[in-house]
Amino acid sequence: MNFDSLSVGILGPAFLAGLLVLATHVPLGRQVLQRGIVFIDLAVAQIAAVGVIAAEAMGWTANGWATQAAAVGAALLGALLLTWTEKHWPEVQEALIGTLFVLAASAGILLLANNPHGGEHLKDLLAGQILWVGKAELIPTALLTAFVLPLWLRWGERLGRFGFYALFAVAVTASVQLVGVYLVFSSLIIPALAVRNWQPQYKLIGGYAIGAAAYLAGLALSAVFDLPSGAVIVWCLAGCGILGNLAALRRLR
Repeated sequence: MNFDSLSVGILGPAFLAGLLVLATHVPLGRQVLQRGIVFIDLAVAQIAAVGVIAAEAMGWTANGWATQAAAVGAALLGALLLTWTEKHWPEVQEALIGTLFVLAASAGILLLANNPHGGEHLKDLLAGQILWVGKAELIPTALLTAFVLPLWLRWGERLGRFGFYALFAVAVTASVQLVGVYLVFSSLIIPALAVRNWQPQYKLIGGYAIGAAAYLAGLALSAVFDLPSGAVIVWCLAGCGILGNLAALRRLR
């Protein structure tokens, strides 16, 4: 165990990254569960990742604006496609979302097939490198969150199919490059599941509290025991989510 690694300079930016992800994903997660399209996050996140991989394969700078535009463009195309499929085949929308995820994941593998560092790059996109998030990466995500969150909280129910998918795609695109696909999915679904039995007026703040506690605990544990941060945070989200749900069930008895 290494308690010296519990440094605000190291863990602080990573925790802020987690809070930015939670800011948009907790309210969006409740809508995802309500619509019954749980795997949309994985699909859109994977499509955004393919946009990043394709941009880098063309020699564009990893964190440059062109790469970000490619990621957002890919995610918005995915959002447009999902809007169309929901309109025409709503009864199989979840199956189509799963299929789209598999196709996007396979496309990423194919694009990285001849890259000597492809395996490591793919791992970073999936599991993330949250401990290496810098302040320069937090600023554009914070600005995007400041745009997406008020828009969703104020007009979310009136945005329509494409409005929901488009806003979702923009939020996920920013998040997946900060923390990876696995953490993006977990941040969306687990807090929403944890508070599903809570009183309506407490669900949003409860989801934020559970998510923040899990990120804080996961970062601390991963630093002390020198474990992959993303994987530890996912398990902490699950643990905090179970405790939150049990607390609600106990109050209902």
